[in-house]
Parts: sequence; structure tokens; C-alpha cells
Amino acid sequence: MRTGLVAKKVGMTRVFTESGEHTSVTVLNVGGVQVIAQRTAEKDGYTAVQLGLGAAKPRNVNKAMRGHFAKAKVEPRKKLVEFRVDPENLIEVGAEISPEHFIPGQFVDVTGTSIGKGFAGAMKRHNFAGLEATHGVSISHRSHGSTGQCQDPGKVFKGKKMAGHMGDQRTTVQNLRIVSTDPARGLILVSGGVPGSDNSYVLIKDAVKKATPEGLPLPAALMSSGNAPAEDIPSEQAVAEDAAPAENADASAPEAVADADKKDA
Repeated sequence: MRTGLVAKKVGMTRVFTESGEHTSVTVLNVGGVQVIAQRTAEKDGYTAVQLGLGAAKPRNVNKAMRGHFAKAKVEPRKKLVEFRVDPENLIEVGAEISPEHFIPGQFVDVTGTSIGKGFAGAMKRHNFAGLEATHGVSISHRSHGSTGQCQDPGKVFKGKKMAGHMGDQRTTVQNLRIVSTDPARGLILVSGGVPGSDNSYVLIKDAVKKATPEGLPLPAALMSSGNAPAEDIPSEQAVAEDAAPAENADASAPEAVADADKKDA
């Protein structure tokens, strides 16, 4: 089992396939996902990695969390999440994970907090059919009907499907397909909709009901450092040699001007 990713939901759009058909996708931003801490069996009793996303202002972070980020030598993050992993899939603290952690065509499970819809009736909240629209039913067409019993046990059981607060709860949508990834902009395009409003945080993990595809990066796909290769970086000696002719040219310039003045005279 490898780590998932925490992402910010950007919104929905559509992309066109090679055959010209369009597919509705949700755009997820995972740019800047960084490993903040490790959990090991020896110290914590389980193995996991803690990931952070979104830059936070130090003044908005309490003292304990500032020390936590300082220990990891990373910038403060707005969102912290943990993912259970196998011991061999632990990632070094400070490493930044690339969107290529998931490959196109792979199935994933996305978890988020659904959009709150306030107080809703039984038909909208639980998909009840409602009562008949005739045969003596008056002003009760959308009611949920009987909710309890008679004398025994004479109460409404907890968890009974009734009208109430709808949405605003942790929800997981399974088996969504990865359409494409954009490492340059830190984006992942997932087919279909995911729970939550725009700019909300969601968790992306490998699908548990689908076979693990081949070619997944282990323990994770990490962002390159972006530093130039060693052979492309000029050495101090080469810089000095390149600068030497220029210094000689500057030093000889006054003498050349003086010789030219003598010839003119």
C-alpha cells in the first residue's frame, strides 16, 4: 500500500478525446504536496506519511505547529493529512510529490466533504417515492409516512430515515478514472464529479476495488530538484579564465588610447 495525495478541488470542465468525444472531468490541484513527517512502527505503532498542502502564513500558525514545521525544515502548510503506507513505501521528509504519482487510466477513490444543502425532506434526502397524489391523500404527497410502531416498542429507532440536515458530511466516490496529469501546473484531471465545493480539500487514493495497475511509481513519484547538471555548471577556474581576458583588455585600453594620441600629434 502506497501513499495517496491531498488536493484542492479547482472545479469542473471537459476535455476531448482523440476520437472527438468530450468527457466531463474534475480538476484537482496537487502542486506543492510535501512530506511533513513520518510515522514508524517503532515510534508510533504504525507506518504512515504526513503530507501538507497550501502555504500558510507563519502568524496564522500556532507555536506548536511552527516547531513541527521547523523540525521538518519545510514551510508552514494549511492542510495536513496522513496516509497509511507499507514500511517499504515511506518517503523522506521534505520530498515533494508529483502529480505523476497517478497514471492516466488508473482508478482512484476520492474522499471529501459533500456540499451542505440544509434541511431537506425525505424524498430529496433519501429518495423516497412519497405518497399517492390521489385517493384521498391531502397535503401529504411528499411526506415520509409512518416512522414508528404502536405500543410495542412504541418509539422511533435511532437512524430512521426522515427529513433533516442533508449533505456536509464525509463522502467517498470510488472508481474514478484518471484522465490525465499536468506536472508543470500540478494538476490532475479525474473523470466525473468529486464531493465538495470548489477550493475544498479532497483525498485521492488508489482504488481499493480495482486491481493495482502495472507501472505505478514506488514509493511515489517525486518532483525533480530542477538543478542544472554538473557538467552544465561552470567551475570557478573556468569563470576566472573567462574573466581574465576581459580584465587584460580593460587594462590595455588606456595604453592603446595613449599610443593613438601620440600618432595624431
